[in-house]
Amino acid sequence: MASEKQMQNLTDEFICTQVVNRGLDGRTAKAYRIDLDLFFRWLESGKQENLKAEGMEQKMETYLKYLSGEQGLRFATVCRKHQVLGYYLSYLKSQGMIEEFRPLEQPKSCKKVSTDTVLSKKEVDAFFRAIHREYEELDSEFRKRVCLRDQIMMELLFYHRIEVSELLRMEVSDYNRKSGVLTIHRKREKIRKVPLFSSSLKKQMEQWLEAHTYFDRGGLYQNRMFLSKLGKPLSMKMITNIFDKYRVLAGIEKECTPKDLKNSLGRYGEELMREMG
Repeated sequence: MASEKQMQNLTDEFICTQVVNRGLDGRTAKAYRIDLDLFFRWLESGKQENLKAEGMEQKMETYLKYLSGEQGLRFATVCRKHQVLGYYLSYLKSQGMIEEFRPLEQPKSCKKVSTDTVLSKKEVDAFFRAIHREYEELDSEFRKRVCLRDQIMMELLFYHRIEVSELLRMEVSDYNRKSGVLTIHRKREKIRKVPLFSSSLKKQMEQWLEAHTYFDRGGLYQNRMFLSKLGKPLSMKMITNIFDKYRVLAGIEKECTPKDLKNSLGRYGEELMREMG
């Protein structure tokens, strides 16, 4: 079996093979590198003397339990690291660095993610009511435009299950105002055509496009569909902050993310789509 140092040195090749060559987002490559670097740094810290005789799988599982227990990381964060470490074990085997490996045991926190963080129908209804209520109560036209932007983005995430990364890359030209169809540019140059689900959302899109000039200001990013107040592209963190704002206003206390909003449609999507007409 290869040494831990040899395994650590394979990080660059792993990222190139599993992320770059597959056409995944650059942020994904950065996240994979950080996750692996932190794991190997933890191994080298010398605080885990009892792990020397254990195999790589056991060390990874102990590390994940440490992150979940002592460090108190969020469920979703621990699960992401669990997934990355599992990918890395598979890669090491494909390169002949290890002979065999067993799938990593999921920390208990990870097992809660699929059920605990998906929003219920009651929570989704409260979430969108919170956005609508704020829009109606705002007395500033500029703030109304910002709220309109946020409402459209959240509806695209939920009703059309568009990825946050796809939302961030979307351009004005991706929307056909005549047909009401969005062109979604997916990973590895794949394209998906999405007819907007309701006349209400189409009307909101028209309003947003009319208000777009207040944000782009004829600048470098004028073709980007969704922009910040300063006329710059939104970031993943900004989307999360927008989601958290309305999650709190809606009284939703569970730990959840924009991705959980996107994944919630599957539970009762057909019923909601009928309601929206």
